Amino acid sequence: MPTPPRSPRPRTAPQHPPRPPRKGPRPPAPPRGKPRWVMRTVTTLSVVVLASAGIGHAVMSSLDEDITRVDPFRDMKNRPEAGHGMNILLVGTDGRERIGEEERRKYRLGGAPCHCTDTMMIVHISADRDRASVVSLPRDSYAVTPPHTDRVSGEHHKGHPVKLNAAYAEGGPRLTVRTVEKMTRVKIDHYLEVDFTSFMKTVDVVGGVEICTGTPLKDKYTGLDLPAGRHTLEGGRALQYVRARHVDGASDLSRMKRQQHFMAALVDRATSSGILLNPMKFRDVTRAVLGSVRADKGFGTGEFLDLGRAMRNFSPSSSEFTTVPIGRMGYAVKGVGSTLKWDAEKAEHIFEALRRDRPLSARRTADAALRVPVDPRQIRVQVENGTHTAGLGRRVDAALAATGFATTRAPANAAHQDVRRTVVAYDPRWDRSAKSLAAALPGSALRAVKGQGATLKVIAGTDFEKVRKVRAQDPGQGEFGVVRGDEVGCS
Repeated sequence: MPTPPRSPRPRTAPQHPPRPPRKGPRPPAPPRGKPRWVMRTVTTLSVVVLASAGIGHAVMSSLDEDITRVDPFRDMKNRPEAGHGMNILLVGTDGRERIGEEERRKYRLGGAPCHCTDTMMIVHISADRDRASVVSLPRDSYAVTPPHTDRVSGEHHKGHPVKLNAAYAEGGPRLTVRTVEKMTRVKIDHYLEVDFTSFMKTVDVVGGVEICTGTPLKDKYTGLDLPAGRHTLEGGRALQYVRARHVDGASDLSRMKRQQHFMAALVDRATSSGILLNPMKFRDVTRAVLGSVRADKGFGTGEFLDLGRAMRNFSPSSSEFTTVPIGRMGYAVKGVGSTLKWDAEKAEHIFEALRRDRPLSARRTADAALRVPVDPRQIRVQVENGTHTAGLGRRVDAALAATGFATTRAPANAAHQDVRRTVVAYDPRWDRSAKSLAAALPGSALRAVKGQGATLKVIAGTDFEKVRKVRAQDPGQGEFGVVRGDEVGCS
């Protein structure tokens, strides 16, 4: 059942002295509304960052009462070994029923919540409190649950394959934590769950967040419509920005990158605008966030204050963001559907860094690769030989694959073998991917084919000479996909 709305709080500072901390355990919280999609948990990280003001207990004392408690660690055994620093699992829920009808129409928030999460993040705060590392876990990641009891039916299940977001539907926060720990071998210290109503309020309270885009962003499903350039987004438009999944063919992976960029911009706004030094503004922001947070019993006012005292010098350059490297997209699992299978070796590099409390990636140096709008790993390509030259299709396919494109590895002969100029055929909905592919094929021609679908087609002509090395212009799409907060701000 949804949480009953709280009575509005007065906006003036309380005149009475701070209340003493509550004695003894809090009573169990009633079940909340079921989640639909993760608001990429931007807001909860902002709480950790905002605590860096180190503002006294008088302001923080009432915040603990705003947090609904859950117990995701009950009876957990055989957990990973604890490392240094603090690991927080951030999970997002829907909460759209708490948004007014007018705003729901304006920002296209129709529909009913479901029983699953959309995406999750592990936020690692270093032991010296000088760095935050954020690792996104895609909702469609291939996962195998530990044995558990279904929280709805009460039926006991053996471990079985699922998409990662389904773990919440079957076993709530506890199974979610157990599944993530099993996949990553990273011990989770705290669990935080937010909905996107607090996101909108938080962005509005800080006065909006500035983002920059080199290309127009348009998504008819969320209503996002941003021309290229610099924009200051208030809560509603910020929500559209981080929700959009149909801006290009990259879908969820592209959305996660935008969410990470937004988090970096939010950190910059919080640490550079003086908000952290204004007790009343700080109070308003934390109340906006914590009004819809669920957390484990061990994460409360004391933890916020400890982080605040330790993180006074936190800045965008102290934060780094990445998504678990994907080794195989469209990995079909019987009874589950199409999943994303992690690249085991690269993923282990990321999680080992968390376990050892190390930065996710060293600073990158410039290379000779041409920068393109979309990561080649996200572009599916079918190669056809449009000439009479035997083996040309295999050669082009291998060269594109070596550059990072997701080729089918099954080149075919084109309908015509008299093609002189190499052609990149594409569905207009994937035009940014097509431009990225064409950049790797010097001299090639673009041909729009409405209805072709997500797979692009290369028809190799007699002019083919080589495949040029390309990389995504987004600095967060390198070998391990790590980007620092100061690399994605507006310059």
